[in-house]
Amino acid sequence: MTLNRVPIWSPNYSSRGGAGVRLIVIHTAEGATTYQSLGQFFKNPSSQVSSHTGIDDTPNTVGEYVQRPSKAWTSANANPVATQTELCAFAKWDSAEWQRHPMMLSNCAQWIAEEAAYFNIPIRRLTATQAQGNGAGVCGHVDLGAWGGNHWDPGPNFPMDQVIAMAQGQTPPAPPTTKKGRELIASTSDGKGYWTTTSDGAVYAFGTAQHCGQPFPNTKLAAPIIGIAGCGTNGYWLLAADGGVFAYGSAPYKGRPDRT
Repeated sequence: MTLNRVPIWSPNYSSRGGAGVRLIVIHTAEGATTYQSLGQFFKNPSSQVSSHTGIDDTPNTVGEYVQRPSKAWTSANANPVATQTELCAFAKWDSAEWQRHPMMLSNCAQWIAEEAAYFNIPIRRLTATQAQGNGAGVCGHVDLGAWGGNHWDPGPNFPMDQVIAMAQGQTPPAPPTTKKGRELIASTSDGKGYWTTTSDGAVYAFGTAQHCGQPFPNTKLAAPIIGIAGCGTNGYWLLAADGGVFAYGSAPYKGRPDRT
């Protein structure tokens, strides 16, 4: 599905000077938590900074601040050859926190796929040497080194391989196990995606599986989650040890065994 690109145009841009775009660069905003607030920051001429797009947790939607033919101002000397996005996130996030934002990761993957198609850039991960040389592909701001302004975003725990796999249309591997574990898994009806859930009710979606909601962190569970079952590609049920049932997306709620 093509991304919905919401324009919030920034005055902070300039000509690429004839340079060909070869880099798809991922940044973290380090402050703004929505694409709208990020857009308002870039809209201010005095900020003297911009990016082509901004991505948050809004389903299938990104903010667009600088049009593709123009140069955004966010990675110093790399700007002429880069199309760039800012995730409404922080480089300090650990792996578990990144996985709590499946929609942001999905949007990022779709953005990569669309930019790659537009600029004819291969969807592959670049090393720092390749990014700073003549390589064409996907990288983080950190991979640009001093040439790109000496930043460390999107951080060492950003799941780059997972996002690139999604951009390539693959079902990515499950993320590394955290101290809370990912004990339970359910596949989608098309076999091209799956959900995993933790005992505290955090849900993670991969491939064609859609994230439709979760108890964590706003619902205090009386008992841990012990089961998950999928409904198509856009719904699932969670079962708690006390018989509680949580239904999300296309999965209908029909009651619970301890209240029949």
